[in-house]
Amino acid sequence: MKEPNKGGGFWNNLRQGGMPSAIASMRGGESAQQTAQQMAFIRSLMREKRRPEVLLTPLSKLEIVIFDLETTGFSHQHGDEILSFGAVKVVGEEIKEDEYFYSLVKCQSAIPANITELTGITQEMTREAPTLMDALHNFMSFVGQNVLVAHASAHDKSFLNAALWKTSKVQLTNRVLDTMMLAKWLEPERGNYGLDELLASHGIPIYGRHNALEDSKMTAKLWVSYLREIAKRRQVDTLGDLYAYLSRV
Repeated sequence: MKEPNKGGGFWNNLRQGGMPSAIASMRGGESAQQTAQQMAFIRSLMREKRRPEVLLTPLSKLEIVIFDLETTGFSHQHGDEILSFGAVKVVGEEIKEDEYFYSLVKCQSAIPANITELTGITQEMTREAPTLMDALHNFMSFVGQNVLVAHASAHDKSFLNAALWKTSKVQLTNRVLDTMMLAKWLEPERGNYGLDELLASHGIPIYGRHNALEDSKMTAKLWVSYLREIAKRRQVDTLGDLYAYLSRV
């Protein structure tokens, strides 16, 4: 049997780990098409108008997504990136433990040593992780049009907005609530509104801190604890009521 030509061509490219240009172009085309579809989905999701009737939803029936992001630093304007997404769904006071989302993100820059120490996420862990577009698309598919909740949400919201703009040239249109704002309204006498302090004071076990999914689950328990306290006050029944009270904080 005649040996394949060793000088070049299809077999030699495969043997050396390369790929003929026609196949590479086809793969590149598939990737570009997938990215375009993901971008179109995100843009479509962000174009959907907020439904005003959601404001009439009783908090006891409200479906939300509690989320957290781990990042390489505190300033996306200076090149810091999202390292991971974590989220869990909650309906009323029920945490849907089996409806959760977690994804690492391929990091384009070096992860600072102090961030690796804090989060446990290493450069090696992100090398085979989904791209920002892939992870963001999957996260937004999980979120849909639901209200988002985070603790100290300004940080997470700013990074999420930066990622949406970078990949799809859109801004977040989901409503966002902040458990820190809830704490300031319900516990105005406090001096510290950090997540660890609030979890401890509400008897919520602290574990896996600075893992995006575990932080989301603990924040979900804090959210439920506050919902129960709100129910006792009988001042707030719907999402609209809650917004009205938080606007005064």
